[in-house]
Amino acid sequence: MAAYSLLSTLSSPFSRSPNRTPKLPPLSLTSTSKPSFLFPTRKLSLPSLHSLIFNQSKNSSNNNSSNNYIVSSAFDSFFILCTSLALSFSLFVTDVGAASAFVVTPPRKLQSDELATVRLFQENTPSVVYITNLAVRQDAFTLDVLEVPQGSGSGFVWDTDGHIVTNYHVIRGASDLKVTFADQTTYDAKVVGFDQDKDVAVLRVDAPKDKLRPIPIGVSADLLVGQKVYAIGNPFGLDHTLTTGVISGLRREISSAATGRPIQDVIQTDAAINPGNSGGPLLDSSGNLIGINTAIYSPSGANSGVGFSIPVDTVS
Repeated sequence: MAAYSLLSTLSSPFSRSPNRTPKLPPLSLTSTSKPSFLFPTRKLSLPSLHSLIFNQSKNSSNNNSSNNYIVSSAFDSFFILCTSLALSFSLFVTDVGAASAFVVTPPRKLQSDELATVRLFQENTPSVVYITNLAVRQDAFTLDVLEVPQGSGSGFVWDTDGHIVTNYHVIRGASDLKVTFADQTTYDAKVVGFDQDKDVAVLRVDAPKDKLRPIPIGVSADLLVGQKVYAIGNPFGLDHTLTTGVISGLRREISSAATGRPIQDVIQTDAAINPGNSGGPLLDSSGNLIGINTAIYSPSGANSGVGFSIPVDTVS
């Protein structure tokens, strides 16, 4: 009986019952013992998993930041390129200098008196001419006869018949005379009349009618000291110069540059009159002729603020 019990005890683990399943030891994730031979498992540490997730998140964040930086840099480069192209195109189209490309010029605004002066000069300049006095000279070495300029002055168109009025001392001693208009066309001129005592001379040119623009003729009998005057001429050979001033005195007396005889009722003005202005017109504020610029009072021969003009009534 005892032997049967022992045999029964030893054989019970190896015997199977149809309705009984073997019991397996429970699995533990935190167990430090060796894994079972039936279900091998690996020890998983929770801190390691957290570190893995954090590293992946950090790598993903770095990748996104790098991508954003690349996109931003590309956008900035594209914007700079477009701005450079637009600026280059604007400089090419407007054709301005590099220094003035960034300078904003305000619109020009002139006062009413400035506009009147500009209009007076523009309307009367075509009536003013440049006169060249040519003289015959013989070369000392070749004995050739040449025409050389011995003087110059100004003048103005009197009528549409080609008459030009100037000072007599401008054309004195000339063998030939040249008259140059505002458009730089030049014509030969002939003397048709003069008065040495009044220092007045009249020339004539064969020029087309469209080039002959007579200057408006005014009156000098009612002039007043202090009223504005304008002188147009070619001082020192400069082309069409305008100077302004006032009438400084009336009924002055000067000596004729040709004969030395006195000329009375001369107009004194402080408008700048220099060599080359002789024979040019003196105008009032309406652009009408009131005198012929004829002389200056200056030891040096340059303008000193005291000029003289022959009244237009005397010329008429």
